[in-house]
Amino acid sequence: MVVELISVGTEILLGNIVNTNAAYLAEQCASLGLSCYYQGVVGDNAERLQGTLQTALERSDIVILGGGLGPTQDDLTKEVTARVLGLKLVEDAHSRERIREYLETRGFTVTENNWKQALAPEGAVVIDNENGTAPGLIIEKGDKRVILLPGPPNEMRPMFEKSIYPYLNELQPGVIYSKTVKVCGVGESVAETMIKDLIAAQDNPTIATYAKTGEVHLRVTAKAENEKEARKLVKPMVKELKGRFGNSIYTTDTEVTLEKSVIDLLAANHLTVSTAESCTGGLVSARLINVPGASEVFKAGYVSYSNKTKRKLIGVKRSSLEKYGAVSSVVAKEMAKGAAMLSKADVTVSVTGIAGPDGGSEEKPVGLVYIGCQVCGKSAVKEYHFKGNRNKIREASVSAALSLMRECILQYCSSVMFSE
Repeated sequence: MVVELISVGTEILLGNIVNTNAAYLAEQCASLGLSCYYQGVVGDNAERLQGTLQTALERSDIVILGGGLGPTQDDLTKEVTARVLGLKLVEDAHSRERIREYLETRGFTVTENNWKQALAPEGAVVIDNENGTAPGLIIEKGDKRVILLPGPPNEMRPMFEKSIYPYLNELQPGVIYSKTVKVCGVGESVAETMIKDLIAAQDNPTIATYAKTGEVHLRVTAKAENEKEARKLVKPMVKELKGRFGNSIYTTDTEVTLEKSVIDLLAANHLTVSTAESCTGGLVSARLINVPGASEVFKAGYVSYSNKTKRKLIGVKRSSLEKYGAVSSVVAKEMAKGAAMLSKADVTVSVTGIAGPDGGSEEKPVGLVYIGCQVCGKSAVKEYHFKGNRNKIREASVSAALSLMRECILQYCSSVMFSE
């Protein structure tokens, strides 16, 4: 089945907000095995919205519209949809009561225009909004289906996961099952080359690659009569990927992030961690601390931006700074060592680099980053050359630091086990 996504809102067209809803919905629809050939953004204009919806219905089986379900006059999605489908708007008593209760229990005054959100096209399935006042709607007309969702992500995503995903899944003959293999420390082009033969021969299951900052996610998807059979199809492909990527795979759990995998690895081996950062300015620490339970393993984070701070705070040698410069493998190693001495952490990671846009030279260009890691006295330093603007270089540095930390911990634990 073919699905089309339409995001409604002038604020999206103007660039006032980033359209994260479209990315989320596209990914969810792909996991359902739905084909998405078109996505569109239209402002709060009835005529243009009507034309966009009519075109979408001509070429797609399912149209999902997000936004424009609010109480104000420029919220037109529901009204235009009803007009295009030739349906009357009628009040849904259940929605009216939920809206009243939602507003009154939060101390808001119910105004007349709030009842606009209780209207629904005749025959539509109304989906309760547990995080706002605008209900979602599922409308079936002939062989076409139109789904209306609220715009705020904190309302749309829970509604989609609880009600819309199961609905769409039932439309598909059979069952779609996916498993995501998350890889770090391997570039997208290298990862694709490593599985080129699998992609060329794919049928059922299929493999799709998704590049993230410092990571590659490989989604294996199978279709079968039931979930048990679909899992059987996915299992050998995941096993094959594990054989090819080895320890570069940090999880096959969709909910596990790279930073969580590092925290879990530290906890499992009873290790503590501290950071020493320059160009990343505490971003590595922030990623680690974002993980629930990080307090059990995280000891300290040092931001040593200036050369003076590198010397005074974490013990980088003046001679090293003068001879090699702040952005060097020697200084990265000394930063990691100094953080370990200060905090008494088992594992330390250091980052020093040139994030730009200024400060680069022919010898040391913007994007040059050195990352060091020390695990129980054993050190490693890697040199990286990242591309992009300042934010991209810093984000890439954080992902690389987490990846190197994970690699070093695995190597250390492996050597300890081997020696025992």
